[in-house]
Amino acid sequence: MFSYLANPQRFERFASAVSPWLLALCLVLFAIGLPLALITSPADYQQGDTVRIMYVHVPAAWLATLAWAFIAGASAVAFIWRHNLADRAARAAAPFGLVMTILALVTGAIWGKPTWGTWWVWDARLTSVLVMAFLYIGYMAVWDAMEDQAKAARFARILALVGFINVPIIKFSVERWNSLHQPASILRSDGPTIAPEMLTPLLIMIAAYTLLFVWYVLTGVLTDVRRARASRQAPAPVSTLRPLGANDPISGVDHG
Repeated sequence: MFSYLANPQRFERFASAVSPWLLALCLVLFAIGLPLALITSPADYQQGDTVRIMYVHVPAAWLATLAWAFIAGASAVAFIWRHNLADRAARAAAPFGLVMTILALVTGAIWGKPTWGTWWVWDARLTSVLVMAFLYIGYMAVWDAMEDQAKAARFARILALVGFINVPIIKFSVERWNSLHQPASILRSDGPTIAPEMLTPLLIMIAAYTLLFVWYVLTGVLTDVRRARASRQAPAPVSTLRPLGANDPISGVDHG
């Protein structure tokens, strides 16, 4: 599959066909999930309606780490197989990942104030997510700061792979260090601990966010491929063309 989509023309055909369906399914999931999350699902017996922030915060936190894992995986593919589209995909995923990381931090602070009594604490989970935001900013800055895109790609790949160390830190920070965050409540060996009437809308929202991410990356790479092709096919700028001389046949006048 990777080798098939490494060809820009095949990728363009695939992305053009799949992207509209992904967006449509994503919108359907949001249309179903948002009413269930914000209206139908019950309030928590301790947190009340404040718990509804979970339906935005948890998917955003999930996508923040998933996007970086994707960037690291695409960077590894680019390193090993030299697939140019892998670099394009990694670069396209970065803005989405940064937005999700910021959204996770902001909604976490809003949720933390009534729950913990404070907007922010320097525990392992919050600190590692904040580090993730700076990694995204640094990754995007590497691409934008260097005119030599081949060199920028090498530095960006290295940063992506080194930064991946932060993903398991975020995942296991609650279990390894003291944290105000509760342990995992969905991906557990003994099954989820969330009530089904809360778990269902949460999973729908996670699926909607994930499809939005896939659509965003496919669309970003597709736009980049088309832009690159258009730049190769563009005519030379007028300033680079040789002016017509008086004796050129096209001028229609012979002054010889």
